[in-house]
Amino acid sequence: MIELPLIQPATGPKERADAARNRVRILEAAGQLVAEQGIECVSMDAVARAASVGTGTLYRRFGDRAGLAFALLDEHTREFQDALIAGPPPLGPGAPAHERLRAFGAGYLELLETHADLMVAAAPTPKDGEAVSALYTTHLAILLREAAPLLDPQFTAEALLATFAPAHHLRMRRGLNWPIERLREGWYALVDAIAS
Repeated sequence: MIELPLIQPATGPKERADAARNRVRILEAAGQLVAEQGIECVSMDAVARAASVGTGTLYRRFGDRAGLAFALLDEHTREFQDALIAGPPPLGPGAPAHERLRAFGAGYLELLETHADLMVAAAPTPKDGEAVSALYTTHLAILLREAAPLLDPQFTAEALLATFAPAHHLRMRRGLNWPIERLREGWYALVDAIAS
């Protein structure tokens, strides 16, 4: 049996109370600025001003804009990850693999629809992003072993996950003006063809 890699919170010294308060203020301020202006228009200086913290505090805490974007995404991606691991079927356990593959695509498209800009901005954080990709790839590979046993599950999982690259999603939605329904139906058709 293959176990899904879990995304664990960083271990280390316990966070000081003032640092925890600063983190919350920074993420709230950044979230509000991103909602109002979009991540591409939000600078680290603007976030520091809005959160009433020094720019140095912001950089020490998050490293750069990509690290800040990743922290903003963390809660949303964790909700999706929790649903995969322990949520109700068909996204969570208890449904046939084919149904779970379809549900993964629909759920991930919702995540992209809401957060693709942040995902693109967070892409330069390879360490954290790699752990999340490993979770999704392993999840898909497990389902593919059952739903499409004649295929190489790792390769197919990587290929399927590549269809959800955030920049590619934005190109299809904004550049090609494809409706989200087309992307969802395309995913379903791809899964149906692979797992038939």
